[in-house]
Amino acid sequence: MTAVEFISHRPDLQSRVRGAVIEPGAPGWDAATQAFNLSFTQEPMLVAVPEDEVDVVEIVRYAAANGLQVAPQRTGHNAEPLGAMENVILLRTDKLRGVEIDAQRRIARVRAGSKWEEVVPRASNLGLAALHGSTPDVSVAGYSLGGGVGWYARKLGLSTNSVTAIELVTADGRLRRVDHEHDPELFWALRGGGGNFGVVTSLEVQLYAIPEVYAGVLFFPWERSSEVLHAWLDWTRTVPEEITSVGRILQFPPLPELPETLRGGKFAVVEAVFIGAEKDGAKMLEPLRALGPSMDTFAMVPPVGIAELHMDPPEPVPYTGEGMMLGELDPAAIDAFVWAAGPGSGSPLVSAEIRHLGGALARSGDGHGALSAFDASYLTFALGMVFDDETYAANRQQLEVVRKALTPYDTGRQYLNFTEEETDPATFYRAGAYKRLRAVKAAVDPGNVFRANHPIAGA
Repeated sequence: MTAVEFISHRPDLQSRVRGAVIEPGAPGWDAATQAFNLSFTQEPMLVAVPEDEVDVVEIVRYAAANGLQVAPQRTGHNAEPLGAMENVILLRTDKLRGVEIDAQRRIARVRAGSKWEEVVPRASNLGLAALHGSTPDVSVAGYSLGGGVGWYARKLGLSTNSVTAIELVTADGRLRRVDHEHDPELFWALRGGGGNFGVVTSLEVQLYAIPEVYAGVLFFPWERSSEVLHAWLDWTRTVPEEITSVGRILQFPPLPELPETLRGGKFAVVEAVFIGAEKDGAKMLEPLRALGPSMDTFAMVPPVGIAELHMDPPEPVPYTGEGMMLGELDPAAIDAFVWAAGPGSGSPLVSAEIRHLGGALARSGDGHGALSAFDASYLTFALGMVFDDETYAANRQQLEVVRKALTPYDTGRQYLNFTEEETDPATFYRAGAYKRLRAVKAAVDPGNVFRANHPIAGA
């Protein structure tokens, strides 16, 4: 594509839409292309910010007619696998905002530009819980299309399987509404297949009657990481599905925006949410409390009270991270994990965690989507802050140390939302599901108009 052709697209597309169309170097370009990971720079051909669904239709039709691709995006989490974007229109859904809650039906209709922070408090006020993630700053659409492992996951499963309807614009320029009765094969593919099949403009998600949960964090001195994580692993073998938890090693940077009690501190922590009464939760927590935490934040809270339990950064940051899906763990696995990321390792990683899976996450159900369940018992993710080339290299080296330490427990599967590098998307799905996804891609997007961060090729 020549420079003249490159430049001519902006006015042509702008004449068709009410929203902004931004080209490289124009005011607002840097903000419009910013990913959540500030260490990664996105360089699309254009950015389009549709005002409404009509604009989305026009953008998709324009791309299809001109041999371009469209990459839908809201917050820019997990953007790095998108790769080079020289013939791509980055479609930011920022203005497609709005949440409607039907308390009687326990359904939230969420437009594609809305984040969980716009859903969780409103639902919580009604005594309802959504299957949100570990940070309120993630978009509902992107999180749900990729799976969604939240604080109720062991009891209620992946968030994507609580999506009840999706509205999207497909490659033929049609605005469709799909559910179990309408385009059921496309509906199946969207739930876990990521952004490969169209531009989602809104979706409906199931809410659950959970007015309160027993939740919190136990903080222990960093030097006790081995003791704490061994105890946590033993504990995970005994707890019911109503408990979802994380064992974690944390090294907080000395940032002024952090609370004084955490700033620059190093900890071993256990985070957990129990769907049930305080007396039952406290009883189950006794083996971990017996270790004598230095801080204990567990209490009965409404669903909104766990929105920031995981202490994720609320704003974009420069980082590098990597995750793995693990089978059953033994004490040697904890030894290897602590050796790679805990005291004595020299690790610069800010966070290294292991999430307990199982329960509903291990079971496929009638009507589930492409990502129906996990063939894994635990899920790990580690990350470090990137400030320059030197810190990037140091953190990548340490992530490789963690990966090698846990390789004996690797299931060979990966989790889409935790995979922040290019990889074979077949590793995200159970046998047969990927073949089926490729067939859906070929049927609904034969020209490969849509660019997802983990692209699925049509059969």
